[in-house]
Amino acid sequence: MKFSQRFAYYLLGFLIGGIIVFYFFDAKDTDFCYLPNCRVLKDLRSKPITISDKAQASFDKSLVNMNDIKMCLTHGDVDFDKSNVLEENGKLYIVNGQNTKNEPITVEMINYSEKVHIKDVYLTKK
Repeated sequence: MKFSQRFAYYLLGFLIGGIIVFYFFDAKDTDFCYLPNCRVLKDLRSKPITISDKAQASFDKSLVNMNDIKMCLTHGDVDFDKSNVLEENGKLYIVNGQNTKNEPITVEMINYSEKVHIKDVYLTKK
C-alpha cells in the first residue's frame, strides 16, 4: 500500500474519531477548566452563596444585584496577588468584573469548604 493511501486512511480515521469525541463532549456540556482563574471561578460558582451585612448595603443601594455577582463569577478575573489568603477559616478571593451597566466592580468573597460568603462588593475606579 502506498504512503498516500495510508495517509488518507489515517486522516479519515482521525476525522471520524474527532467527530465522535466532539459529539460526546458537546452532549455532556463538558467544561475544560485547566487554568487557575477558570478553576477558582468554577469552584466559587458551585457552592451556595451567603451575603454579609456590608455587602448587603451595596445590594440595597442598587449598585449591584445577584445577576452581577453571577456574571462576575462567570466572566471575572481573580486577582491572585491579593487572593488565596487565609481568613476566617476560609480563603479570601478578590474577583474583578463588570455589572450589567458595564461599570467595573470588585467582589471580595471568602471560600469555605461548603459555602461562599460575599464579604464586600464595591465599584472600582477605571
